[in-house]
Amino acid sequence: MIQLIRNSEIYEKVILEAIPGAAEYVWIATADIKDLHVGSKGSYRPFLGVLSDLVDQGLNLRLLHAKEPGPNFRKDFDRYPALLKGLERNICPRVHLKTVVVDGRIAYLGSANLTGAGMGAKSRDRRNFESGIITDEPEIVSGIMEQFDEIWMGACCDTCQRRDFCADPIA
Repeated sequence: MIQLIRNSEIYEKVILEAIPGAAEYVWIATADIKDLHVGSKGSYRPFLGVLSDLVDQGLNLRLLHAKEPGPNFRKDFDRYPALLKGLERNICPRVHLKTVVVDGRIAYLGSANLTGAGMGAKSRDRRNFESGIITDEPEIVSGIMEQFDEIWMGACCDTCQRRDFCADPIA
């Protein structure tokens, strides 16, 4: 299955369904990361709470992003101490891809950053115009994972030519 998803469909299928449905691991890559909030039982809470729940269930989480998040994200991050041990983070200023991989079985690849406006969590008139695909096609999922893993492991660091701008070099 390969399905084109847009705007609020990204929020529904990736943020509300795929990620919380993970059984083993979640890998997220985004250029920009902000204090995304998600609907939960009639109210909203930080998406970091969802990730913390997954850590508490024993899942492995990886977050690859381009720059340090803002103060609201950091404030919410501090509310979830499980993330200190259970969320691996790498920062690379060259990261511009937006991908999510869940258990190596389903992947999102698209334009949306991990923000409320990007993922479609904001109201209809305040969200970005985004699109992407969600798929369980093994060849596509594998390719997305391979690119993520190369960056994660620092395979591009020696030839990057942006090391002077890298706050926390991977390799």
